[in-house]
Amino acid sequence: MKTIVAPFLFLILITTTADASAISYREHIKPIFDSQCISCHGESAPEYKAFKLDKSKWKAQNLGPRMDSYTYLVYFTGWPDTGALMRRLDSEKPGNMYQHLGSTEQEREKNLSLFKAWVGGWTLKRFKDITKEEISAIKVVY
Repeated sequence: MKTIVAPFLFLILITTTADASAISYREHIKPIFDSQCISCHGESAPEYKAFKLDKSKWKAQNLGPRMDSYTYLVYFTGWPDTGALMRRLDSEKPGNMYQHLGSTEQEREKNLSLFKAWVGGWTLKRFKDITKEEISAIKVVY
């Protein structure tokens, strides 16, 4: 069933609209990403599949998977790598990227709250474990 739903998920995520007060990638998330994340996840970073083939090589270069566009972030948020962004940024069970959200705890929490508002249905679940309702709660407004 999920394999049938998966191709349509991306379409649903990118066509979601919101009112003017919504947290958007362009206005809120991209500036945070550009100041806190791009040095390791920018254009010199490998595509996800290349990263997975040789993690130690890329980590030695201080690079993670490429995430420097809306499309890449949706990949790590909604599908196909559901919840990966949330698992890395989460503060309740701190992910390995939470520490990079800012130079102080206050800045990290502020930036995390913007990411949480942008995502909407914040979940640490992987695609195989998520319900249709939970995936529908992910908003990621452009």
